[in-house]
Amino acid sequence: MSPSSPAYVVREARESADREACFAVRKEVFVAEQGVPEDIEYDAYDAGAVHLLAVREDGVPLGTGRLLHGEAAAAKNGGDASVGALGRLAVLREARGLGVGAALVRAVEDAARARGLTAVDLHAQTHALGFYERLGYTAYGPEFPDAGLPHRAMRRVL
Repeated sequence: MSPSSPAYVVREARESADREACFAVRKEVFVAEQGVPEDIEYDAYDAGAVHLLAVREDGVPLGTGRLLHGEAAAAKNGGDASVGALGRLAVLREARGLGVGAALVRAVEDAARARGLTAVDLHAQTHALGFYERLGYTAYGPEFPDAGLPHRAMRRVL
């Protein structure tokens, strides 16, 4: 494998099996690793979200992220329907450090652009601020708890 061709692809999770893989990754990372209660990990926004899935060449899931747009995103960002909301970004432990997270963020941004959105907001766990800053996101507002973990709001203009 050459450095310019990663051993994974990122695709929109359109089929039910891909969506189930997204949810399985989220359960492993957020519920099992981080202790987020399972009943708040999955929400009503999942139904209308764009889900992205990173998979190895052999189809094994590595990571996921979702994009909220339209009314769902506006409900998350204070009412601006032109700004998408990136969320539920999760990469399995064995895939960390391979660029999967960054590839998922870029795929979410591409999906946002395709829907005519002008920016992407997210709520980053504070330990991940540097990761998002390296991808062009800027933190704003105070730290706040989400699922018992400290977060900051961030935005990137597309």
